Amino acid sequence: MELLVFGHAGLPTIVFPTSRGRFFEFEDRGMVGAISNTIESGGIQLFCVDSVDEESWYNKNVPPRWRIARHLQYEDYVLHEVVPLIKQKNSRWDIGTTGCSFGGYHAVNLALRRPDVVSGCLSMGGAFDITQFLNGYYDDDCYFNNPPHYLRNMADPWHLDRYRQNKYVLATGEHDMCWNENERLAEIMRDKHIPHRLDVWRDHTGHDWPWWQRMAQAYFG
Repeated sequence: MELLVFGHAGLPTIVFPTSRGRFFEFEDRGMVGAISNTIESGGIQLFCVDSVDEESWYNKNVPPRWRIARHLQYEDYVLHEVVPLIKQKNSRWDIGTTGCSFGGYHAVNLALRRPDVVSGCLSMGGAFDITQFLNGYYDDDCYFNNPPHYLRNMADPWHLDRYRQNKYVLATGEHDMCWNENERLAEIMRDKHIPHRLDVWRDHTGHDWPWWQRMAQAYFG
């Protein structure tokens, strides 16, 4: 699978594209340019990965069980190919994730599933409930990849201890169709005493790249 790397130092951050997006999307949509000063000064290093959404969640030509199975293969790729590449190129111990819209789902889900690998997460306009892709099908793998479900019931000290050491930022807008999903996840985090930030941007902020560019500059600039 192809990917792009921007920067030479700083916090290594896995960038997930939006729904069915590609590894070059973050650059093409002006996100890399929006934080170019931080990248060039060694403040952040971006690893922009490709997606298989077309073969997993959005693939209506296969049963839901195959959709979740394909997603798990994708997670395996990120953990066992992308993360070792990051460790090879960057000496820092911590790794961040980020993404816009459905990329926000990938960023948050990986951060919550593997808090020992991902120490910080920024979701911009994220949507986190994957039941819409399953046509009523549900099994353990679906449950453990649906953050609003598994996080609400999380009682494992290993996970909770690590969550409370990590950083989670949920950014959305007052006109973002995903605002409610962010409020819902933030409420669960509050109930679990997981430190986080829920930022609801005003000034008519919606669900699109111009606002996400401003968010990137605010959080990464």
